[in-house]
Amino acid sequence: MDERTRYEAVSSRDARFDGVFFFAVETTGIYCRPSCPAVTPKRQNVRFYPTAAAAQGNGFRACRRCRPDAVPGSADWNVRADVVGRAMRMIGDGVVDREGVPGLAHRLGYSSRQVQRQLNAELGAGPVALARAQRAHTARVLLQTTGLPVTEIAFASGFASVRQFNDTIRQIYARTPSALRAEAGTGLGAAVREARTTGIPLRLAHRGPYAAREVFDLLAAETVARIEEVSGAAGARTYRRTLRLPYGTGIVAVDERSAGSWLDARIHLTDLRDLTTAVQRLRRLFDLDADPYAVDERLGADPRLASGVAARPGLRSPGAADPEEFAVRTLVGRDAAERLVERYGKVLDVPCGGLTHVFPEPGELAGAADGPELRALAGALADGDIRLDAGADRDEAEQALLRLPGISPAAAALIRMRALGDPDVDPEGRPEADRWRPWRSYGARHRALL
Repeated sequence: MDERTRYEAVSSRDARFDGVFFFAVETTGIYCRPSCPAVTPKRQNVRFYPTAAAAQGNGFRACRRCRPDAVPGSADWNVRADVVGRAMRMIGDGVVDREGVPGLAHRLGYSSRQVQRQLNAELGAGPVALARAQRAHTARVLLQTTGLPVTEIAFASGFASVRQFNDTIRQIYARTPSALRAEAGTGLGAAVREARTTGIPLRLAHRGPYAAREVFDLLAAETVARIEEVSGAAGARTYRRTLRLPYGTGIVAVDERSAGSWLDARIHLTDLRDLTTAVQRLRRLFDLDADPYAVDERLGADPRLASGVAARPGLRSPGAADPEEFAVRTLVGRDAAERLVERYGKVLDVPCGGLTHVFPEPGELAGAADGPELRALAGALADGDIRLDAGADRDEAEQALLRLPGISPAAAALIRMRALGDPDVDPEGRPEADRWRPWRSYGARHRALL
């Protein structure tokens, strides 16, 4: 997009571009999402940025009306397999907060300086600034939805000190943490007490139409007892599952009924430092950063898919909440996966309804007497010979999977599509799928529903 096209999107308040770029107004010092309802500024006063972090780095504060930090992520980061795309997926998963820039660079196979240079050149912000913007958003969510002390929120959001936390909140939101909390009316009242019992309430933003029924149908058909469940009637279902996270465990719940441009969710965590990672895993599972306009335009041009695209606008290609778990489930099947959970899964300290376990780690399964194929896959995952994390090289992961016993090309492709979130995979290998590029995963979903 050139700047003229971006300004037209801002003038028309086009929500299709929320998260694709941000604009800032020099006369006010504020940056916004393209769909901001405020009066459109004059063109000569507008500057455009590829990320919120870039706008913040240039001294602009987040708009109070449109909350640009809460937009869906750009679909580019799921499509792209280059260093920048992989880095953005890993930053979203909290790698910089946990391992620093050296850890991010090591995972990417580059030096810290090379990663810094590439991100700055393309996104206008380095990995520290991008992670800082994400930490600020996490802090705002905790300030406005929980009654946790400010000090706890600072460290739970990933900040190294309370001073750094306070300075960042003032810079990005032009308010103190206490003022930001008071603005939402949380204080220490009923809303906070309810949040403590029902989990941290979140709005998971998505772009454009969202075919929730098809997503929940798929998740309901795949549920593994003790770690997942779907309850309620069609149209008003709730998906719940347990998560194994870097610092502890979690239980998440997502409602089927879409409230406009988001899905309502609740998250219980044993360690609040896992909030960012848990949110990103939900976003990948429900494919919330997709660009349904681009997908539907491309697939709707195929006569064999046109009727399905028209009938199911915004059809998503769900990912996986735990990539390693999905790989094991793909290999052994649903029934065997349930037996693995019962025999090797970690029991929750506090079970919640039918959710009693967390799926076993690969290391627990590497010595399982459940077949050489499972032991080979679990061992490769445990040893790091196969990486399925958010920033994994998809080509390398697929080739490594194919070298294992019991992993067929279709299974490796399915793991690539779901566990690695690749939007351009057709597990069936259909020749006609080439016309669906770069959205073959979505075309495969439409074909499965015909």
